[in-house]
Amino acid sequence: MSDQTLEKLAAVLEQRKQADPETSYVAGLYSKGLDAILKKVGEEATETVIAAKGGDTEQLVYETADLWFHTLILLAHQGVGPEKVLNELERRFGLSGLEEKASRNHS
Repeated sequence: MSDQTLEKLAAVLEQRKQADPETSYVAGLYSKGLDAILKKVGEEATETVIAAKGGDTEQLVYETADLWFHTLILLAHQGVGPEKVLNELERRFGLSGLEEKASRNHS
């Protein structure tokens, strides 16, 4: 998924905030609130883990796409765009995992 794909999807998810919950899955999730969105993210994370354990690459890709999609809905609901997550990943690029973890502990 390119940055452009994330930007396009983020724009659509923002638009869905104004959509009719009766005709839009995403608008329906927004209307149900944070707990419903969190439940979906949790379900999708679990399904991703199960797919990985099952060893089916196509199923893993499918479930990961669902997880990312629902995570983007969560971010949009919280007023956070994907660029903030991408910026954080960019910040971590080149740091060892131990250095990154240490930097969080001193914040």
